[in-house]
Amino acid sequence: MRPFHRLLVGLLSMAPFACGVRTPPAVAEPRRADEPLVASELKDDAELARAIREHYTKYEFRIPMRDGVHLFTAVYAPKERSRTYPILLNRTPYGIGPYGVDNDPDEKNPRVLRRFAPSTRLVREGYIFVHQDVRGRMMSEGTFVDVRPHAQKAGEIDESSDAWDTIDWLVKNVPGNSGRVGIWGVSYPGFYAAQAAVDAHPALKAVSPQAPVTDWFEGDDFHHNGAFFLAAAFEFYSSFGKARPQPTKKVTWGFDHEVADLYDFFLAMGPIANANTKYLKNEVPFWNELFAHGARDDFWKVRNPRPFYKNVKPAVMTVGGWFDAEDCFGALATYSAFEKQSPGASNTLVMGPWRHGGWARTDGDRLGDVRFGQKTSAFYRENIEAPFFQHHLKGTPAPALPEAWTYETGTNVWQHYDVWPPREAKPKALYFQESGGLASAPPARGATGFDEYVSDPKKPVPFSSKLGGEIDEDYMTEDQRFASRRPDVLSYGTGPLAADVTLAGPIEAELWVETTGTDADFVVKLVDVYPEDVADPDPNPTGVKMGGYQQLVRGDVMRGKFRRSFEKPEPFDPGKPALVKFTLTDVNHTFRSGHRIMVQVQSSWFPLVDRNPQTFVDIYTAKESDFKTATHKVLRSGDRASNLRVFVLRGNLP
Repeated sequence: MRPFHRLLVGLLSMAPFACGVRTPPAVAEPRRADEPLVASELKDDAELARAIREHYTKYEFRIPMRDGVHLFTAVYAPKERSRTYPILLNRTPYGIGPYGVDNDPDEKNPRVLRRFAPSTRLVREGYIFVHQDVRGRMMSEGTFVDVRPHAQKAGEIDESSDAWDTIDWLVKNVPGNSGRVGIWGVSYPGFYAAQAAVDAHPALKAVSPQAPVTDWFEGDDFHHNGAFFLAAAFEFYSSFGKARPQPTKKVTWGFDHEVADLYDFFLAMGPIANANTKYLKNEVPFWNELFAHGARDDFWKVRNPRPFYKNVKPAVMTVGGWFDAEDCFGALATYSAFEKQSPGASNTLVMGPWRHGGWARTDGDRLGDVRFGQKTSAFYRENIEAPFFQHHLKGTPAPALPEAWTYETGTNVWQHYDVWPPREAKPKALYFQESGGLASAPPARGATGFDEYVSDPKKPVPFSSKLGGEIDEDYMTEDQRFASRRPDVLSYGTGPLAADVTLAGPIEAELWVETTGTDADFVVKLVDVYPEDVADPDPNPTGVKMGGYQQLVRGDVMRGKFRRSFEKPEPFDPGKPALVKFTLTDVNHTFRSGHRIMVQVQSSWFPLVDRNPQTFVDIYTAKESDFKTATHKVLRSGDRASNLRVFVLRGNLP
């Protein structure tokens, strides 16, 4: 009996960890090690689904962890077994359906199908694809903990130990594996991928966290600089957060708002404490945790994984989207943490012009009304992602991956850098000027001036002009003319640029403000204003007018009471100047000649961000009477000059 067959017989006899294993087909004729498993290109979902059915056999296992809990795992192994294959692992809290060894992903559910592999090219090349329900989710045993903290004591379990135990079992028990493992994941699975790199199993050679959940208080998903992202949190936890009393193969997503637009639904909800009394009925544990920890206390600190990204051994490629409405911060922060704490490690950053997960789910040729002139996602999957895994898991020649491979929007070209942010980028500032001007020259010494607006929590500024029952992530590039026309939004802009200006790196807002209230939010948006003669797309099904389009390039919010400390919020003194300073996520964008650079300032962004009562209270328990109209001043005097600090890579600011 051949060694492979002896291993397979041993595997089939394992109990209770294996279930529903199908008898493997006869061994096919040997193939060259570099010959693709699937000969033809996989041009669409139907061809991908057929290739999985024809070339892979599915197995299901319950893999034991060190504390005795079993994690439900699906393994898709190549039917051709004359050679060995590396393992590609994805750990997820969202389910690994379709469940059952007789059920494979198909074109009827493209979202599930496109999660099968990082790239269809890797399906062609041949890998052992492994998908696992994380502890406490769907069919796995145990208790689920959101963004489970890293273990602090010997013998405790965490996501790193679960990944280690999973990999150890796979390489010892799955026939035909080469002993080399890669892990990848988008969003929450990206968090699990990054955790696998911590104290990694020796077999783990390649890790790709993609839009990884990283810090839920400072910049990802549910808080940005302490401000609560209401719509995203409610939409997610009204489904995901419900208790799972026992393992299940079924999950129900979605919430019936019974209104046509989210703005109306959340405004009618009133103070956010009403979410529980009206809708969630105190049945979502993590929602209650969100409300119980309104500042960055130990609950949030232990859920920040970045301090543990030290001395990693596997190669790491972190991927993100410039227009990711959920985890743009996470991608850049994760890359930076690996870079600073694992010197000498193979660490690469890829940032493209994508929405959340767009590199895996779309062609990447456009986002909303903004077009990029090429299929950026297809380029990434074929020329960046697949070569990364092929090299580290199959030993193909090293791809020419730079330290940072980023897509420069505006000019719509891929750029390579040996460090991110680029060392050539120089810090500059854009100062707010009188009459809505914006320029690199600061106000003269002794100059005075301010702009003011009235912020009414009963009439908050919408985050989008579009109506709908869910967050449209295209808002990250949406035309801001609807906002700039409101009296409670300040706009500052340059004249038409004489030549291109490229920004690359983080943006820092420095706002000197006064307010009649004791708390306030400040939203800052960087906007690219197109010339009036820009042609409309042809065809133009949405009837968009690109002339004068005000494209959102970057926007973020600071909850004013956290301006000095996320741990110790403090009120504003009404009528007294205060500095509100915060960092917006990086950009890599060129403002073309003839375009204008604009900065907008406002104090609500609803219902993306919950309403600030503008009184210093615990917003999670605020009453209707706490919500007050307030007047906010943005100062632009000589000693208190509000500005936006940027990194200029090419060109000159006006």
